[in-house]
Amino acid sequence: MYLKLPPEVKVLEALSAVFGNRIQVINDYLCIVKSSDLSRTYIVYLDLSNGFVYSNDNGTTYRNYIGYPIISFLMIKGILPKNERIGRLIKDIPWRKINEELKSYSKVMNYIITKLKQCNVNEIEVRKYINEVMSKLSRLRLKKLEKLPDEIFKKLTQFLTT
Repeated sequence: MYLKLPPEVKVLEALSAVFGNRIQVINDYLCIVKSSDLSRTYIVYLDLSNGFVYSNDNGTTYRNYIGYPIISFLMIKGILPKNERIGRLIKDIPWRKINEELKSYSKVMNYIITKLKQCNVNEIEVRKYINEVMSKLSRLRLKKLEKLPDEIFKKLTQFLTT
C-alpha cells in the first residue's frame, strides 16, 4: 500500500522534531523519534532503494499517510529540505498538547502560522517551504510496511539493550 501525503502541518511538526533534537539515528535506515512531550517513542525504518517505510506513529499506522517521524528522518538524511529559520522558532512547540486541544489540523496550522508571524516570519515563506517538502514527498511514492523486517527488529532490540 502506498502511503498518502500527510496533512501539511505534519511538515512543520517533523521540522520541529529535527530542530528539537528528538531524533536518534541508529544507522542509515533506522531511527527513533521522540514525541514533543517525550512520552512516546516512534521507530522509523526507511528502505528507499525499494521504496518501503515503516513507522509506528498513528498517522502512518492507522491513517495511512506519511507520518511526521518518517518526514523527520528524511530531513535528517538530507532527502527532504529543512528550513533553519522556521525550525529554530518551532522546535519547542508542544505538538501533542496543541493537537489534542484544537482537534483540527487546520486549526493547528493557523495556530503555528500565528506564532511564526509574531516572530516576523511571513506566511508565504512557510507555505512555500511546506509546498516544497510536499512536492518532494509526493515523488518518493513510499510503500508502507505493516511490521519491521525480522533482521531490523533484531538490530533495534540489540541497540535498545546496549
